Amino acid sequence: METTVQTEIYVRNLDCEHDAAAIQRGMKDLNGLVDLIVYPKSAKVSLTFDPSETTPDVLRDKLDELGFPPQTGRVIPEQPKPWKNPKVLMSVASGVLLLVGWLVGQAGAAELIPLVAYSLSLITGGYFFGREALEELIFEREIGIELLMLIAAVVATLMGEPAEGAMLAFLYSISEAAEGYTEEKTRSAIKALMDLTPKVALVKRGEREVEVPVEDLQIGDVFIVKPGQSIATDGEIIIGQSSVNQAPVTGESVPVVKHPGDTVYAGTLNVEGALEVQVTKTASDNTIARIIKMVEEAQERKGQSQRFIERFGARYSPLVLLTGVLMAVLPPLLFAASFDTWLMRAVVFIVAAAPCALVISIPITLVASLGTGARKGVLIKGGTYVEELAKIKVVTLDKTGTITRGKPEVTDTLLTTSEQGTQPHTVQDVLGIAAGIERRSEHPLARAIVQHAEAQAVAPVEIADFQALPGAGASARVDGDTVMVGSPALFQDRLQIDITAWQEDIVRLQSEGKTVVVVGTKETLWGLIAIRDTVRNNARQAIAELHQMGYRVVMLTGDNERAAQAIAREVGVDEFYADLKPEDKVAQVQALTRRHGHVAMVGDGVNDAPALAEASVGVAMGAAGTDVALETADVALMADDLSKLVYALNLARRNQSVVNQNLALSTLVIGALVVGAIAGVFSLPVAVLGHEISEFVVIGSGLRMLRA
Repeated sequence: METTVQTEIYVRNLDCEHDAAAIQRGMKDLNGLVDLIVYPKSAKVSLTFDPSETTPDVLRDKLDELGFPPQTGRVIPEQPKPWKNPKVLMSVASGVLLLVGWLVGQAGAAELIPLVAYSLSLITGGYFFGREALEELIFEREIGIELLMLIAAVVATLMGEPAEGAMLAFLYSISEAAEGYTEEKTRSAIKALMDLTPKVALVKRGEREVEVPVEDLQIGDVFIVKPGQSIATDGEIIIGQSSVNQAPVTGESVPVVKHPGDTVYAGTLNVEGALEVQVTKTASDNTIARIIKMVEEAQERKGQSQRFIERFGARYSPLVLLTGVLMAVLPPLLFAASFDTWLMRAVVFIVAAAPCALVISIPITLVASLGTGARKGVLIKGGTYVEELAKIKVVTLDKTGTITRGKPEVTDTLLTTSEQGTQPHTVQDVLGIAAGIERRSEHPLARAIVQHAEAQAVAPVEIADFQALPGAGASARVDGDTVMVGSPALFQDRLQIDITAWQEDIVRLQSEGKTVVVVGTKETLWGLIAIRDTVRNNARQAIAELHQMGYRVVMLTGDNERAAQAIAREVGVDEFYADLKPEDKVAQVQALTRRHGHVAMVGDGVNDAPALAEASVGVAMGAAGTDVALETADVALMADDLSKLVYALNLARRNQSVVNQNLALSTLVIGALVVGAIAGVFSLPVAVLGHEISEFVVIGSGLRMLRA
């Protein structure tokens, strides 16, 4: 069976789709290369190769030869300082030569001298974007914005307006020089994630402690994390207890107390105590690495509006060029107009109508939004889902594990009273006996009782002759008496004990959505323990905020009607549906979609997978460290925190607002410049200046989404 190897390499000088196409062309016929994926937004190249035919070093050398020097390790390359950046230097040279040409022209020098200066300015300013234009035309068979600019600059120069041609090349070269720095800014979120994990870890090797690179950690290694240090990779605490700040991964604002046996994530911060952690995932597969990979892939996935704009641009640019040619030719032919006048207007039109700001307005905003969301613990898997989130009308929430903690807890312990009006046992007695019996059981309700007893510092009593009573409870001997812990039905139906005196308490507790466990013997009841899957601390507030934002909130659960009604009443959802199987949840999502439009489904990403897939946007709750949840949903909330859902929806709305503003501005500027060009009001430098200013404004506007 053929074996291939995949490697990912971060490279310098990879700033745009044109660079990606150059890598694809250059690597296409390389011996042993099986597959190649280029991520221009992340400056990364993913290579799949046959190790029997080539090596990573050969692939790296080829990338270097193509002008994309590889980085060492998982490090996003930084742009060179401006004084070392060839694009910046060429742009500056173009500006200096343009100024020299204008000064010597003003000084009355021979026409040849300013012409030479202007021509050199055009060549230096247009070198990079001109080369891109010709490569795109020759290899991709496409007419892009760069070709429009190149034609306009050259034609203006040939028409005897070398200053205007040089001005166009210089101004457009500024945007080309700034492109890499703009991309670097959008990569800041990924870079911040990479910087979360330390470069080395203190590993136990027998009796010694040795510092090793994080990349060398293997599953099973034990490393030491001192107070104030970041955790090197995912692992399980084996010694020590400490608070861990998980905000970098989950966005949680409050540190979480961790004990032996608990999982810790790469990039989180150990607050106070020393920990010894056993590696469960290597550096290339830990939570931070998976988040980074998801964000990188998401940034390459384009939203529907972006794809539309790109398709529009692919047809629009050739149409602009054709219109320019017709503007230059038809008026002189049909109306005996001045050829020079209309040729210049055509050149100005080509520049004015170039859709640069329009094309860049959406991707720059989407990439910034995706990166910002990741920093806040919200992973959105692509531009499409950002757009879909902005259209949501109804938010459906699973109950268990989403609105509630998904972990039953004891809420009440009541003592029953004897016929003489006395209480034969204390609360501690009842808890201790119940915990002594239930610690032999694996039932979730049994674990809740045992954990509650531990939290109350109540020691479980010693028992004998434990016996499980399937579907009802359990029994054991305590100090010679047979004691039972089970449902009210166990005592009333099986043991024929009259529980009428306690029926009112039982009904009241059950009406609150609680499960009632009775403790007692065949002769008498000792106490009632109420257990419920408790609501998350901020669930009610988050649902209230969703209402304020105009969303309809619906709860879907497989739990019984009474428990669902109690939770629904407590958190304030608009409606709820209970006793649902997975296929029933799918049917409800479909029905809500028909009635209201776009629906988001929030669940745990595993049990709710069919409903998550059916919804317009599927949102996995508490996905940190959970492979299935990360893979299932369109959006992953890294923390068990519904406020992250509110944040995600707000982020999507902000993104859509900025995109709409950018599109409106771009369209307005292009329209105004086109009208001015056709009317002969705008000169070529004015058109270029308007074009470039609108581009920088749109970029700056899109980068606003980097603010959390």
